[in-house]
Amino acid sequence: MIRLMLYGCQQILLNPDNDLRAILEFLCCEATKLSNCGTYYGRQLYFKTGRIPSKFDLNNELADNIHFAAMYSQAAQQCLMSVAESFKSFVGLLKGIKNGTVRQSEPPGSIPVVTFARSSWDGIFRPTDFARNPKLPGYRDGGLSLVTYPAQAIKLKPQGLRFPLGSKVKTWFGIAEFYLPMPSNLDYKQIREYRILPKNGELYLELVYKLPTIQADVDFNKCLGIDPGLNNWLTCVSNVGTSLIVDGLHLKSLNQWYNKRISVLKENQPQGFWSKQLALITEKRNRQVRDAVNKAARLILNHCLENKIGTIVFGWNEGQRQNINLGSKTNQKFVQIPTARLKDRISQLCQLYGLKFEETEESYTSKASFLDSDLLPTFGEKPEGWQESGKRVKRGLYVCANGTKINSDANGAANILRKVAVKLGLDLSRISSGDLIAPLRIRFWIS
Repeated sequence: MIRLMLYGCQQILLNPDNDLRAILEFLCCEATKLSNCGTYYGRQLYFKTGRIPSKFDLNNELADNIHFAAMYSQAAQQCLMSVAESFKSFVGLLKGIKNGTVRQSEPPGSIPVVTFARSSWDGIFRPTDFARNPKLPGYRDGGLSLVTYPAQAIKLKPQGLRFPLGSKVKTWFGIAEFYLPMPSNLDYKQIREYRILPKNGELYLELVYKLPTIQADVDFNKCLGIDPGLNNWLTCVSNVGTSLIVDGLHLKSLNQWYNKRISVLKENQPQGFWSKQLALITEKRNRQVRDAVNKAARLILNHCLENKIGTIVFGWNEGQRQNINLGSKTNQKFVQIPTARLKDRISQLCQLYGLKFEETEESYTSKASFLDSDLLPTFGEKPEGWQESGKRVKRGLYVCANGTKINSDANGAANILRKVAVKLGLDLSRISSGDLIAPLRIRFWIS
């Protein structure tokens, strides 16, 4: 079994004084300009020769560029590497469409989209579920960009972490370095990368570090099925007699307030209007969402560890956020809930603790009755005359063929386990009607 190298990332909000802020903003601004220079060279190379630039092409071509010299050499190289990767992704999309590993579809009345077939995933780094028609990387219209330093470029001094600057900066301003605080909860020797991240008017220091893998004491025959939703963010049912619901009402409320406030601030303003207040509330909302994702994922993992559950099955339909049609208001609520990010976070924790994470499509799991063992067809392959035994009579309530009333989302979570039971060799005989009637509701945002 191949063990993957896992990395964590910690963000630190910086509160720099005016001098340090000026240095950081200057550095991020130079990164934007260098990125645009690299993009220009890459586009011209593609137009004239049909070839895309490699990171070595960009480094050789722009080594004497004024913006390259304004940055520390390794940070500038990292910036150009990102440009080269964007061109590589563009060509990868074109090849995927040509080879059939990427499906291009044009729903009626919509903009053509590109969807990735499951065979194109590597299981670790996944592109977005849907992408627009592939276009060459474009230019940034000003603003600040991410600046990345490799670990070998940073030294830990008594003043903090020492970040070197480019040779031109020392000539122009007489400044050779700047210092940022080192967090006390991390080991300096384990850090692999440092990133200065500008976001919504704030500046962050991101530290990427190696995570030690943990082999948890779990049983892979014990499994947990997860059905994602809106009010019930995650509904979970296991074959060890447990069931729970991760409440999503608080996150839904945060998004509602955010959307209303954005609407008020943008009223009677030109398109593209942005302000410091908009940036402030957007950044606050993003932090709250990130906190919710981390807490919910940790809650699921802790439940599995406590019950020695070794397999997690997550119900997920590719592109469901883009294709959903529940009305404009519900669409807005659903699309802004970061369920995909939560799914990926649970998957990362499973890799870290040695649990098995399985993703499966969830077609007909809400209609079919688990207790009546209804057939679960795959989307587009429903047999003629197929009919479910039970019925969802209202939100949250499902009535089985014998009149037993159970939670509809719990029924869906149990059916998600049935989707892969044969493939994974899972025994679901211990899932009873009692597990599906009243799952434990957990409001993680109260504690």
